Amino acid sequence: MLTRSLVRRVTLAACTLAAGTLVACGEPRTDSSAVRQEGARTVSAGFEPAAWQPPAESTITHDSLGDAVRRGLALVMHTHDSLPAYAPGRLACTNCHINGGRSVDAAPLAGSHARFPKYMDRTGAVIGLADRVNYCFTRSLGGNRLPVESREMQDILAYIAWLSSGVPVGEGKALPGAEGLHTMPAGLTGDSARGATVFAAKCVACHGADGQGNANIPPGIPPLWGPQSFSVGASMARKGKAASFIWYNMPYLQGKTLSQQQAFDVAAYVTSQPRLDSPGKERDWPVGGTPADVPYATSGHAAYLPPPLLPRANAGQALVPPPSPAQRARSTNKAQGG
Repeated sequence: MLTRSLVRRVTLAACTLAAGTLVACGEPRTDSSAVRQEGARTVSAGFEPAAWQPPAESTITHDSLGDAVRRGLALVMHTHDSLPAYAPGRLACTNCHINGGRSVDAAPLAGSHARFPKYMDRTGAVIGLADRVNYCFTRSLGGNRLPVESREMQDILAYIAWLSSGVPVGEGKALPGAEGLHTMPAGLTGDSARGATVFAAKCVACHGADGQGNANIPPGIPPLWGPQSFSVGASMARKGKAASFIWYNMPYLQGKTLSQQQAFDVAAYVTSQPRLDSPGKERDWPVGGTPADVPYATSGHAAYLPPPLLPRANAGQALVPPPSPAQRARSTNKAQGG
């Protein structure tokens, strides 16, 4: 009978002889059957980012999780109607994240579950997906912070997770559209006077001459400025981002029919109009690197063609605090009587 120490020596020898690896001892394989290398990035075997498609709505399961996914879909489609206290303007998530967040040309939600937590340069910190959703509520919807522990937030996160089904964690950044709104060619600038002319010819039919949209035209035409539109802290308030969205997606269902110059001109016109302020915006990009077209001042950056700003009701609820150590957060809660 082999002694215990002899068995151990035989086992270790077998491990060493197994092609110079430890795979015979149950260590995970790292050859081409598990992963492959593309440049400096590791891609999971069997996952093809360019070929991946988000799941069909018909595949949502008929159980508690499926019910949450359906509620989340309803919330992103009808945000103002469902959550008027948190999205008081006439905007819905899908006004920007078109087709329920599936469009690769409109900052898709599909696949985003696999991209978080991630570093956000505007915040200067690593944030989770719930915080990213709340930046949309407070900035892009011109509304208030949705409690992370709420049923509604969890339903929205459940929908985004389902919409990202099949994307390995960490691979979401490889998907088409993962960068958000596509970067437009360098060197183009907009002219608001020309933009007003294009707007009158191409945009007024849906958005109206006053830019306030029409809730009665499916899927609901959003206001482009004023107290019920997105705030100055939204990405869409930047001319380059707005021009990208306009060129790829507008007029609705007729994307890329404007010239890129026309898209920049319309963006210049729309972003010059009055819109809600964004509390705390001066603390954005705390480590520097503010993009040139940001229309408000941050550290080391002067506001680029800022629009007239409208006061914000309940400004404290329009802020998303950056992540902080648990002890500090606990002290803050105590100071606030929590």
